[in-house]
Amino acid sequence: MRAIEGIHHITAVARTPSRNWRFYTRVLGERLVKKTVNFDDPGSYHLYYGDGRGSPGTLATFFLWERMRPAVPGANAVSSVAYAVPETSLAFWADRLRGHGVQMEWFRRFGESGLAFADPDGLSLELLGRSAPPETVEREDGPVPGADRLRGFAAPTLIVRDRAPTLSFLTEGFGMNVADEEAGRIRLGFSGAGSVGDGLDVVEAPSLEEARLGAGAVHHIAFRARDEAHQMELRDRVKGYGLKPTGQIDRTYFQSVYFREPGGILFEIATDAPGFTRDEALSALGSELKLPPQHEQLRERLERTLPPVGGGGSSA
Repeated sequence: MRAIEGIHHITAVARTPSRNWRFYTRVLGERLVKKTVNFDDPGSYHLYYGDGRGSPGTLATFFLWERMRPAVPGANAVSSVAYAVPETSLAFWADRLRGHGVQMEWFRRFGESGLAFADPDGLSLELLGRSAPPETVEREDGPVPGADRLRGFAAPTLIVRDRAPTLSFLTEGFGMNVADEEAGRIRLGFSGAGSVGDGLDVVEAPSLEEARLGAGAVHHIAFRARDEAHQMELRDRVKGYGLKPTGQIDRTYFQSVYFREPGGILFEIATDAPGFTRDEALSALGSELKLPPQHEQLRERLERTLPPVGGGGSSA
């Protein structure tokens, strides 16, 4: 049984497309790599941000629902999204965030320094300083110097009421390993240690109320399958744990299988292929509204009614 290979993407909920775009492209320096719609709710955007080519492990994606109520933090949820940066870049990022009016705090965890802050919708974000962060594809003409850029996900945090079943599934089902433990926080690693999108933290909070989905919350976290055969192997393993995965769903840029882990957090298994250059050249990623075939007949109406995002492409 091949283990899961890391994080593929993390999808959260936001409200205003232009504000979301400004923060992730102009403040954090990520590239808008795909502007499309929520395939299950085509009247709203689904925006993808990542490195210069939208590599798995770098992708933060957002469902844009302008009337969505704010999220209520709590248990059985992804409580924070963490990115790796070079440890020598933390001072740069502290100055940059302050310069954009973003409140942040320093912290220390597992021997690493980091910065904690929130995006405009209140999504909890962290930058973890790494001595040897993974390499990612630099965004051309981006506002952040290439040496300081985000290097994909580091160790997002799951908060669960009972950690035992979640840890059992992640280690035995997904093949993750317990790398460290500190103050009740367990750091899990993937088999491809040091790769982009490596690591996951689990915190137990038995008395915490259930989280409520809303703007500023993570909707789901997706893990990498090397190919469709690997995805089906993992799906079978999920079923073997008594969980209920969906069938394979075509998301145009990857194939998806969804299920809820034992604590109730929505997980996805996503394939690396075919990727974001399937319908746009690398140089033009994110520059046009892209629709899946089943929604192409809605293009005229959507282009008229969807609010402006603010830009796209490599120069955004």
